[in-house]
Amino acid sequence: MIKSSILGIDGKEAGNVELPIVFETPYRPEVIQKVYVNLLSHTYQRQGRYPGAGENVSAESKNTGLGIARLARARGEGFPRAGQAAGVAGVRHGRVAHPPESWKNIYKKINHKERQLGLCSAIAATARRDLVEGRGHKLDKKVKLPIIVSNDIEGITKSKDLIKALVALGLGDDLERANVRKARTGTARRRGRPARPGISAIIVVGNEAKASAIKAIPGVAVKNSREISVLDLAPGSKPIRLAIYSENAIEQLKDVKAPLHKIMELVK
Repeated sequence: MIKSSILGIDGKEAGNVELPIVFETPYRPEVIQKVYVNLLSHTYQRQGRYPGAGENVSAESKNTGLGIARLARARGEGFPRAGQAAGVAGVRHGRVAHPPESWKNIYKKINHKERQLGLCSAIAATARRDLVEGRGHKLDKKVKLPIIVSNDIEGITKSKDLIKALVALGLGDDLERANVRKARTGTARRRGRPARPGISAIIVVGNEAKASAIKAIPGVAVKNSREISVLDLAPGSKPIRLAIYSENAIEQLKDVKAPLHKIMELVK
């Protein structure tokens, strides 16, 4: 078994712990991406159009011989709409050519074993410095992955105390990187989302931690180890996010296994 050191919230070493077998999972970026895409589809909202939109109009074609196109035209006379093409796509006030349909199947299924393998691979990838830095996180040279902290981090209730602890762990540069709001263009800007903060560390806890201190720190999130997902560890399907584990979380991760680990245990 691989051993890793436990750090206090002051950044000093406070002991050692054996890592769960999940940290021995091979790195499978293709599985992580597939699991991410499938799980993300479960959050989509169905949308569609009224089937009769643009077609509920009294219109008929005047056929040939008049030197005009054979489109259906609004009936009547003496008002602006009369004689205008209606009821078909590509004309003013007409229907949408290929509108989104609410009955379309947007929920993508995934095999349970494949989903479990993707989660285990993502957890194991948090122990690789090259992958974490490759995503853009900035770490001090003294930082050793995975970062395991004593359970004191679960009792922090104030933002300033949590920031102080993260800086002591060598993550000050990463907090500054995530605090920069990047300007956005296009649809997001038009809909009132002109900028977004970066993504920093995710704190994986074993018990219900008080999240009041987390919400005020840009880019930092907290998640229970029993609810951790590939969506949390690989935002945008890009492995892998910087993760901080509490002692309780490491203890609970011993129950997270894929079929691959059962074979590894038999071999040992």
